[in-house]
Amino acid sequence: MAEPILIAKNGATECFLLPQLANRHGLITGATGTGKTVTLQTMAENFSRIGVPVFMADVKGDLTGISQAGTIAGKLADIVKERGLPMPRPAPCPVTLWDVFGEQGHPVRATVSDMGPLLLARMLNLNETQAGVLNLVFKVADDQGLLLLDLKDLRAMLQHVGDNASTFTTEYGNISAASIGIIQRGLLQIETQGGEKFFGEPMLNIQDFMQTVDGQGIVNVLAADKLMNSPRLYATFLLWMLSELFEQLPEIGDPEQPKLVFFFDEAHLLFTDAPKALIERIELVVRLVRSKGVGVYFVTQNPLDIPDTVLAQLGNRVQHALRAYTPRDQKAVKATAETMRQKPGLDIEQAITELAVGEALVSLLDAKGRPSVTERVFVLPPGSQLGPITPAQRAALIQGSVVAGAYEKTIDRDSAYEKLKGRVASAQARAPAGNGGGGSEPAPAGTVGGTAAAPAPAGAGVLGGLSDILFGSTGPRGGKHEGLAESMARSAVRTIGSSVGREIIRGVLGGIMGSRKR
Repeated sequence: MAEPILIAKNGATECFLLPQLANRHGLITGATGTGKTVTLQTMAENFSRIGVPVFMADVKGDLTGISQAGTIAGKLADIVKERGLPMPRPAPCPVTLWDVFGEQGHPVRATVSDMGPLLLARMLNLNETQAGVLNLVFKVADDQGLLLLDLKDLRAMLQHVGDNASTFTTEYGNISAASIGIIQRGLLQIETQGGEKFFGEPMLNIQDFMQTVDGQGIVNVLAADKLMNSPRLYATFLLWMLSELFEQLPEIGDPEQPKLVFFFDEAHLLFTDAPKALIERIELVVRLVRSKGVGVYFVTQNPLDIPDTVLAQLGNRVQHALRAYTPRDQKAVKATAETMRQKPGLDIEQAITELAVGEALVSLLDAKGRPSVTERVFVLPPGSQLGPITPAQRAALIQGSVVAGAYEKTIDRDSAYEKLKGRVASAQARAPAGNGGGGSEPAPAGTVGGTAAAPAPAGAGVLGGLSDILFGSTGPRGGKHEGLAESMARSAVRTIGSSVGREIIRGVLGGIMGSRKR
């Protein structure tokens, strides 16, 4: 069994995180600049050293330093000495760099089908009706055996369903053209944000997150500084990865140490304006992924950012300073103090607003799975480098990675876009030349609808043409064309018939009414 991990201390008081309970999830909160990032790096580094792989999103671009040995000097060294903390042993961690856009790390991709309509609806910010149409499109694609791998597949499928809405309405339900248009515009917006690079193949193999090197767990760092410009894409992407872990990993109960620790930074983005169905999905994943050996640690500024149903699942807590400047801040301080286990002599509510940078209130699960009493302690600094790495160091990490070359080349299989395009081409090829099909040659002179016109009878000319105008003609396919004389005669008959009919009706009605008067 792995040794307990020392996270923080203050004099003789030490706070240990037990590896066998690290899969019970956790929460790291605090205002900007209070030390959350250093706490995250310290925890990730210690997990790596005991052989636990880690995933974390690098929102600010400064977590890549975990790949290099660090040095404690200057003002930071004075602070460490003043607080009575042990100097960390300089050491790097094995790191794999990832990037949705493929610029600062290995590309990360998922297929549209694997993402699913629920997460896509969240990414596109669809309402209930629009989400229902998107579900319908996925259902039609499944029933017709059409693979949805990238965004062009989904766009083609949306167009196919929209163009043939009347065909699908009876079997699948009403299809709103307006909803189709809104989804298409949402996809266009995702494309302009670079989201099309995320959808496609080869898809990420979750097992690549769970590797070790020389007994150390690999720290997977996702470059998220650019991704944060599309916060909905960021949150949906991380939730998809968490869902993949939940669906693919086997049940193992409570292992001696986690198979993977997943840090979800800027977690408030996951829950902001999230529909009820998505909140329920997140709660389910968080509750059940524990038994698959995965620990999830949410990192956010305010504990109120996390719904109560999810917050109840987070047993290990590190609370940095909160600022009580607004009524919401004051509510957060009070709520946090009430949910942490009280320690005699420690006023948690007051301490939260007084904590220094790097200082925290810590409550971790004990050997019986109970939250320990809350301690006011200092988080230990990491032994790896604080701050970002250089472009040369980043390039070296990418080239020497255990997954180098596995994801760089995209694969474009025969999927919905290609098959639907092939159907249109086949239909056009089968269509008669004169049916207005796209790409058909214009009919040559002397033809009608692509069929040779019947030859004019002998002697035809001006008199023949006048005869056709007056008395009508027969077309090359047997169609009758009415002449002027016939039209005039038909009109006269209709006029006479109408006049005679009106007179008869007047006479009959007059007789009836007259008899009644008499």
